[in-house]
Amino acid sequence: MSAAVVVEAPGAHRLVEHTPREPGPGEALVRVHAAGICGSDRELYQGNRPEGYVRYPLTPGHEWSGTVAAVGAGVPERLVGRKVVGEGFRNCQVCDRCHAGETTLCEAGYEETGFTQPGAMAATLTLPARLLHVLPDDCDLTAAALLEPAACVAAAAMKARALPGERVAVVGTGTLGMFAVQFLAAGSPGELLVVGTRRDREQLAYAYGATAFRTKDEDLGGGYDVVVETAGSAEAARTSAALLRRGGRLVLTGIPAPGAPGLDPTDLVVRQLEVRTVFGAPPDAWAHAVRVFSAGLLDPLPLVTHELPLTDFAQAIELVGSGDPKVGKVLLRP
Repeated sequence: MSAAVVVEAPGAHRLVEHTPREPGPGEALVRVHAAGICGSDRELYQGNRPEGYVRYPLTPGHEWSGTVAAVGAGVPERLVGRKVVGEGFRNCQVCDRCHAGETTLCEAGYEETGFTQPGAMAATLTLPARLLHVLPDDCDLTAAALLEPAACVAAAAMKARALPGERVAVVGTGTLGMFAVQFLAAGSPGELLVVGTRRDREQLAYAYGATAFRTKDEDLGGGYDVVVETAGSAEAARTSAALLRRGGRLVLTGIPAPGAPGLDPTDLVVRQLEVRTVFGAPPDAWAHAVRVFSAGLLDPLPLVTHELPLTDFAQAIELVGSGDPKVGKVLLRP
């Protein structure tokens, strides 16, 4: 039986028989190879995702890889059989921000695969073909299932504009942090510091190109040109800002809990810090991530620690929230 996970309401899910939806004009039907779980999927299941950013009941899954099985009218037949990943944001394509390429800022409102539209925790996924990014035929689809978080980090790396020889730092050692290390290392920094809460990712950070690793309680120094924050806490944002030289560039990718004391506006102004933020990935960041992955400059597989069947959805959600340092990226395999 082909199956799909359906979250009926917060804390309530079931496995249902899945019938593929034939692609309409402009659409593609993809056989899902793997779907990743991140913190936002846990929020969705627990019911603490902000209003307007989830629509129950739904099939989750915004991180995925697969193979095109069929295409609808107007879509090139040559896509059939190709390995692909796909953008999550369902942008309108006609508003001012979409025309500027800033599809994550679409003025038509928020729509995203796996949150307001059916996601990839199913045997197949039908979506607009314009959202697909084609991968090399010889690529590893398990590794490619992590290209959604990689694309978000690609967006951060592009906004950071780190130049060869600059001193750069990454705060956070989760999936996003480890991708940030790889993207920044590819740009030949003069120094690449990684800051974590514990040392379990230290060796992997060095393998990915870090030149130094410290925990947040150690003396971190300062004077960095660029800092990319990936930890998602207000404390991490403050730590990141403190690492910068005057006029340095800060890119925030995490979403802290509301109400926590954040960055000091006086400090930002007096030190003339440049602050950029990332929520999702526009097409150019996706294209960059796929290009870097295809060139062999990203190695996602060491981040994958668990691969489970769809029937173990609840266990997978618990693993993601366990805080166990042995749990990295968890994948579901339809």
